[in-house]
Amino acid sequence: MMMTTKLERIFAYLDELFPNAGCELVYHKDYELVIAVMLSAQTTDKAVNAVTAVLFSRFPSLDELHNASLQQVEQCIQTLGLYKNKAKYVKSIAEGLISRFNYQVPSDKKLLQTLPGVGNKTAGVIRAELFKIPDLPVDTHISRIAKRLSLAKQKANPLTIELKLKKLLPEARWIKAHHQLIHFGRYFCTARNPHCYECKISDTCNYKNKKLAEI
Repeated sequence: MMMTTKLERIFAYLDELFPNAGCELVYHKDYELVIAVMLSAQTTDKAVNAVTAVLFSRFPSLDELHNASLQQVEQCIQTLGLYKNKAKYVKSIAEGLISRFNYQVPSDKKLLQTLPGVGNKTAGVIRAELFKIPDLPVDTHISRIAKRLSLAKQKANPLTIELKLKKLLPEARWIKAHHQLIHFGRYFCTARNPHCYECKISDTCNYKNKKLAEI
């Protein structure tokens, strides 16, 4: 697939800003990434890294996580939003990986989504990061950027945006685009007070130009 001139310009700029963008969650084992991505829902990677450092140090194996009490897990992650539900997911993910997947993280998207707390976006992140399977999961940052740059309709949901971006971009670019768009939204084109004054593609942006053109 050939990118349009507009897309080429956008991603040339992202290459300039974030040439080495990648996953910012800290993990040392495959299952740790699964848990970290699940925990990252509605919170920051920085906050997740702070709690997983404690959680994985205190319970350094799947068996130890599985055998930990719910209260012990809650204590480790209580600074996160929705920590009580997430603690249950941690325990259930450990149990599922042990009993159903022989301690291995599956690469199949449908199987991943059978793990508690793992939806389409989380599964896509896991597949792209662990197995380098092309995917382009959409989080709040990517959703915001896609709408501001008219790459998706203003009322589009994350799955619709994911499918649209996958049609617009070559498959070989999906993983890199995922990370670059997240970095752009996290550090440059932020939800509040984006760096429009120094942005080289602001002329195509709805946020600055207050228009709702769609491609």
